[in-house]
Amino acid sequence: MRPALLITLCTGMFLVQLDLTVVNVALPTLGEQLHAGLSALQWVVDGYSVVLAALLLAGGALGDVLGHRGVVLTGLVVFGAASAACGFAQSAAWLVAARAVQGIGAALLLPGTLAVINQQCPDPGTRACALGVWAGVSALALPAGRLLGGALVSVAGWRPVFLLNVPIVVAATLAVRKLVGPGARTPGRTPGRTPGRTPGRTPGRTPGRIDVPGAATAALALGAGVYAVIGHQPLAAGIAVTAAAAFLVIEHRSEAPMLPLGLLKSRRTAGATVISAAMNFVGLGSVLVFTLYLQSVLHLEPLDAGLALLPLFLPLVLLGPLSGRLTAKLGPRPPIIAGLVLGALGLFGLLRVDTYPTLLPTSSASAPAWACSPPPSSRRPSPTPRPNARASPAA
Repeated sequence: MRPALLITLCTGMFLVQLDLTVVNVALPTLGEQLHAGLSALQWVVDGYSVVLAALLLAGGALGDVLGHRGVVLTGLVVFGAASAACGFAQSAAWLVAARAVQGIGAALLLPGTLAVINQQCPDPGTRACALGVWAGVSALALPAGRLLGGALVSVAGWRPVFLLNVPIVVAATLAVRKLVGPGARTPGRTPGRTPGRTPGRTPGRTPGRIDVPGAATAALALGAGVYAVIGHQPLAAGIAVTAAAAFLVIEHRSEAPMLPLGLLKSRRTAGATVISAAMNFVGLGSVLVFTLYLQSVLHLEPLDAGLALLPLFLPLVLLGPLSGRLTAKLGPRPPIIAGLVLGALGLFGLLRVDTYPTLLPTSSASAPAWACSPPPSSRRPSPTPRPNARASPAA
């Protein structure tokens, strides 16, 4: 894979991750200037993450049907335009709306960049190394968000936190147009054809059809679920469960499912997904706990807290590419087991944290577990057609 292309795709992922954290240190300043209350400030942060979570699955499905190059380009344009709107916001409502649009662009970018890497790296070893770099760069965005945000707010105010995205997006858009060939789609999702079936024999099949009911129920389930956790809303939790059940029924009956349920019957795919989800849950949860401890208990300034978290994030940046190389050489199981063991030992250290020096072993040991949990796609030896949810095993 060409280094320039990998750098470009990593830039898209970097921006998505960066905007999850960069705005936090700017909240007091922008709240004062925009006369925003606590609730509005919460939605400045959550408006982005909720929309990203709700539309992530739909973004991947759009790329499968329409081509990932076009979806990545669209995501970059939407993300850049929304970042400019954030930077020029004159009210809290304006900023929250622009952050939600940013989430739409991010939901197109995140799965799209990963899919293009998979398409451009048919060799399993090369793909594992590329995904290791991709994971390392995404990890770099987490500390960079706090450090960069703190520096920008201290020097130039909160608006450059968002406006800085615009020139980066322009450069990344031009690079994608030049480096990524047109028309790339996920194998087995060619418009007008259902995998394992003869073209033209699927009743009611519309060429290029997108699973709109599946996308809508998935977005509702994910969005309501995130909102229920953030806002402690039982009603939202009930809506999330109902929408998730409807999604499963729709995908089981669909002739062109957004998420073929047959994939979940594979122990390798299901196990990789569960491990990745668990490590992201624990990893991001640890970042929240560490940040609150540093700022609320040790009373560090935002920029100082970001610097104090470097022992957690720098190993992620260094170990991500190493994990990719180990996976290519040894297979995924040894790095994952080693990472999980080290991560568990590190998190047990939280039971005895009382000063910053006692926090260091915990944060440093947590990094290998996160770094050794690469995207599930790296565990498949080669791209394979996505099976239809209703096809028989012999189809």
